[in-house]
Amino acid sequence: MIHRASRLLRTVRHLRPVQVYGRLWFRLSRPRPDLSPAPSLRPISGPWQPPACRAPALTGPGAFRLLNEDGTLAAHGWDDPAKAKLWRYNQHYFDDLNAVSAVKRGAWHTALIDDWIAANPPGRGTGWEPYPTSLRIVNWVKWGLAGNSLDDTARRSLAIQTRWLMRRLEWHLLGNHLFANAKALVFAGLHYDGREAARWLAKGTEILAREIPEQILRDGGQFELSPMYHALAVEDLLDLVNIARAFGREDLAEAWGAHVPSMLRWLVTMTQPDGDLAFFNDTAIGIAPTTDQLLAYAEKLGFPAPPPLPDLLHLPDSGYVRLKRGLVVLIADLARIGPDYLPGHAHADTLSFELSLHGRRVIVNSGTSVYGLGPERLRQRSTAAHSTVVIGGRDSSEVWSGFRVGRRARPFDIDLRDEGGVLIATGAHDGYRHLPGSPVHRRTWELGDDALILQDRIEGRGEHLVEVIFHLAPGLVPVQLDQSEVEIRTQADAVLAVLSVRNGAVDVVPSSWHPEFGRSMSAYATHIKAQSALPITVETMLRWKE
Repeated sequence: MIHRASRLLRTVRHLRPVQVYGRLWFRLSRPRPDLSPAPSLRPISGPWQPPACRAPALTGPGAFRLLNEDGTLAAHGWDDPAKAKLWRYNQHYFDDLNAVSAVKRGAWHTALIDDWIAANPPGRGTGWEPYPTSLRIVNWVKWGLAGNSLDDTARRSLAIQTRWLMRRLEWHLLGNHLFANAKALVFAGLHYDGREAARWLAKGTEILAREIPEQILRDGGQFELSPMYHALAVEDLLDLVNIARAFGREDLAEAWGAHVPSMLRWLVTMTQPDGDLAFFNDTAIGIAPTTDQLLAYAEKLGFPAPPPLPDLLHLPDSGYVRLKRGLVVLIADLARIGPDYLPGHAHADTLSFELSLHGRRVIVNSGTSVYGLGPERLRQRSTAAHSTVVIGGRDSSEVWSGFRVGRRARPFDIDLRDEGGVLIATGAHDGYRHLPGSPVHRRTWELGDDALILQDRIEGRGEHLVEVIFHLAPGLVPVQLDQSEVEIRTQADAVLAVLSVRNGAVDVVPSSWHPEFGRSMSAYATHIKAQSALPITVETMLRWKE
């Protein structure tokens, strides 16, 4: 009981006052839906560019494939508690209205909108929670701008949803949720005309004027430090620029568009050579549009692709580092876990890294396939699920529940340099200082043309179990040669790289990789263990052929 109370205190002490009283207000407030007729539509006065597309989510009329899980309206309706909350959220987003080849499914979409209106009375059920309401408003407006017709019933429903959202803004959550609320108000405020629509637009732009400087860091990163949520933020800004131009608000488009170039550079920096995002914090493939899709969308709006990246790149406000030498790309996390008051999408992954060789992932973090409150969610957020160091079997940051963090690792002593063509990055964190002897993890990466030398120095006092973990991408097979050396082979039995260890004993263990929600793949990991008095330095060398 004392432990739980202490952990809760370590968690809530970072919250902003609005998150506390906002949560109380959100729970106690019970607004009544405003069912009055919809305002008239505003005439479009500029070009609307086709936005970025996702993969289709409908497999047939009223049949969904969401998060790699099938379901139908006939079997599950719109709010089946047998389905996970995230699945039901996605069901209510209506992403398929603007997905690949959406025009071929127009009749399905019209029927789906009609069914949703009939089956979801205003203000009731999962579909009326603010976040899915926000995404649905945007998707319905996009669908209309793409040349489809929202009938009078749908236009009235859209207005009712927007009025409801105005009274259910997620001040208690802030972050990407509040941003999505504001974006939806802008979309509805520009789509409709008149005084009521002007109020929606004013509230949306007011929130964005405050949240964009807060949420978009000076280096272009979205402040929750998840590449996936960053990609969603890029899409949000591009959508906002797009609709502002379509309705003649070049002033808004210019203000919002000023952030796009740095955000695109950040996105490219955190994209692996295989074209998908690096796995830090809550990141999965298939939720946001791909990097290539976002770059193509940006180009249609007049934003060119970023220039080629330097071989040694530090995102100083976010904390990530990218090193490139020949055909090797290394992305490392020297970042704080996220905003102190909003660490819900954080993992205990400080000083973890991913490495790609010849265009394929080799060393990885294990990804995200579930949300919610279960043990698998907690395991995927744990330090041991990442390519970094575990001390005493503990997490570097105190992740708990589905989206909570108590004690947080703080990075320090960050340094980057190029020494004669060898790219070096160093950093340390204090996430283990609460343990006996106050251990500090200090990591150095030295990337050359044909090898990576990794030094993990654990400073402090007393004896501790130190584990250096490297998760390998699926399809790679580690073959243990002895206690200090492992060959990493492809499934075709070709030697891709050799891992050698000094000051520790290496073992090969089963692992798993989680590239998408609802999808897990078998993989392997190498665990290097050292039971030793501190300080100790464990050195790992990964060698490959150029």
